[in-house]
Amino acid sequence: MLAPLAELLQLLELEPLEVDLFRGASRDIGSPQVFGGQVLGQALHAAHATVDGRQVHSLHAYFLRRGDFNAPIVYQVDRSRDGGSFSSRRVVAIQHGAQIFHMSASFQQPESGLEHQLPMPRVPSPESLPDLRELLEAQQQRLPDAVRRFSGRNSPFEFRSVQPLRFPDPEPGEPRLDVWFRAVDRVGDDPRRHAELLAYVSDYHLIGAALRPHGYSLGTPGIAVASIDHAMWFHRPVHIDEWLLYSIESPAAAGARGFARGSVFTRAGVLVASTAQEGLMRVVKSR
Repeated sequence: MLAPLAELLQLLELEPLEVDLFRGASRDIGSPQVFGGQVLGQALHAAHATVDGRQVHSLHAYFLRRGDFNAPIVYQVDRSRDGGSFSSRRVVAIQHGAQIFHMSASFQQPESGLEHQLPMPRVPSPESLPDLRELLEAQQQRLPDAVRRFSGRNSPFEFRSVQPLRFPDPEPGEPRLDVWFRAVDRVGDDPRRHAELLAYVSDYHLIGAALRPHGYSLGTPGIAVASIDHAMWFHRPVHIDEWLLYSIESPAAAGARGFARGSVFTRAGVLVASTAQEGLMRVVKSR
């Protein structure tokens, strides 16, 4: 397995401390605080450790404080309920004696039922689009040092965006992004790992779509961004090491907050997951 992906999978693994109590490490990917997707993935891993034979179908999370990537994070799982078909868990992430995050997640015994979905948007194939890793490498001198270490070929995911992504000064565009993505190597057969990796990568691009109409990106000087809350619904099993389309739109921004929702499709057009997020978008100085 390629090193960036192996390192991420190791990061999502947690050390059991006591019954329903776990500890995880952090990684600096160039953001001012712990990347929200890391905490989502680790919290889901902690919840998975307390559930047998049921698949996650939804999670709802709040980011309460900035995470310190120089210190471990402790995850405490509350087994709220185990019913005949569903299990509910609440996970609290603690650092330096304070809650930095909490998440509710629901798991279901697999069963069949009525099915429908909206169609996938018509977009170019991933092979016809530039690799975002190559674009980032071409702009290495314009990126902060910490971002350089975990961008380009050091990323555990490959991204190919339909809309042009320019860093750090993009041109204003429509409040939407369509991004093909996949893990850079095979992950294995455990559906829990695929779901945890999807939770991790789902924190990419949502705020970016909300910033597009205003001519900002995550790396633009003068803009402060952070995830506030995050929700996911897992409709069907997902394979993170095959091409997936993340189709994102941002219906609104107000009160220094941007709202975005996303749909994750397989290459065959099957809707496998949906997301929604509100994030801080605070202009701290004019450009």
